[in-house]
Amino acid sequence: MVGVLLLAGGQGTRLGVSYPKGMYNVQLPSNKTLYQLQAERILKLQELAKNKYGKEDTIVTWYIMTSEYTRDTTIKFFNDHKYFGLDKRNVVIFEQNTLPCVDFNGRILLDKKNSIARAPDGNGGLYAALVNKNNNVLKDMNSRGIKCIHVYGVDNILVKMADPVFVGYCWSRDSDCGAKVVRKSSPGEKVGVVCLLDGKYQVVEYSEISQSTAEMCNPDGSLTFSAGNICNHYFTVSFLERVCSDHKDQLVHHIAKKKIPYIDDTGMRVEPTSPNGIKMEKFVFDVFQFSEKFSVFEVVRDEEFAPLKNGLDSPTDSPVTVRQALMNLHYKYIQRAGGTITSDTPVQVNGTNGIICEISPLVSYAGEGLQELCSGNTFKVPLHLTD
Repeated sequence: MVGVLLLAGGQGTRLGVSYPKGMYNVQLPSNKTLYQLQAERILKLQELAKNKYGKEDTIVTWYIMTSEYTRDTTIKFFNDHKYFGLDKRNVVIFEQNTLPCVDFNGRILLDKKNSIARAPDGNGGLYAALVNKNNNVLKDMNSRGIKCIHVYGVDNILVKMADPVFVGYCWSRDSDCGAKVVRKSSPGEKVGVVCLLDGKYQVVEYSEISQSTAEMCNPDGSLTFSAGNICNHYFTVSFLERVCSDHKDQLVHHIAKKKIPYIDDTGMRVEPTSPNGIKMEKFVFDVFQFSEKFSVFEVVRDEEFAPLKNGLDSPTDSPVTVRQALMNLHYKYIQRAGGTITSDTPVQVNGTNGIICEISPLVSYAGEGLQELCSGNTFKVPLHLTD
């Protein structure tokens, strides 16, 4: 009934790598990549559902939207790692479209002397890709009896695949569309906000909100526009069908100023060090306005959102910060299960020098089932709990 859909067509420019972001190893004790962590969460969720409901054929199909820049590499990576234990038939990799890149004067850039520069059409390119005759993804969902889809971005190391609580909440409310959000950390945090605009739920990007609006507060001092969008969504398949048939051509393109390699007038290839052109993108959340019953589900940031956006030198959203976010969360799981962790150095749970502690997704999907293993026991770091 439930599937998951990964948005993985981006090129990882800010991260500074030339391969798909899901292949990135943030140097956890296990050395697992983002793809492996996500695959193992699906495996564990299937096991939990099977044990609870006694159904041997419990399957969570994983759809992965790539682009021409990430598709072949992604397929090879999954093949080389034997799909991390998942059945290959239940991992559906498909490709989104691309659009030409232009400079700030509107001229199309060349990638090579005989080809133009192109880029994926944004995560909102999902809807065209779902019905592309080369993909037939919506048809595949229907053939498997899937009723709803959890859609998420590849870079969130804390993502809960097909989160039963979020999916169950939206399903129980008969929602056709939903969004997980976190409370903004400050008025200036660079995340879009989910809000009502002219009576319709939409995401307004941080760059489109004035400072005075961003700083507006409720009587209790909390931010008025506080629901930070984290690219973590719920859609019914029937809603996706309606969007693809009636609304996908209504989605507008957004301008993204990027560093785009190009061939100059002398025929030489240039690698710019600052933004020199425009990529046109659609956003996955631009379909919220077409929802007939929308749900917003607020979650705790430290437990559900740590995006990998930037390179090692960045103080935020870097391999260092997301690695520590995951280990901090796993440390909390062990504490909640009655375990104790000792360290030769001070434990800074909220700092980048925090404790080294990892729990395999094959042991626990989200902190469940750890009591027997942890209660009354003391562990010394570095700690890696495996199946």
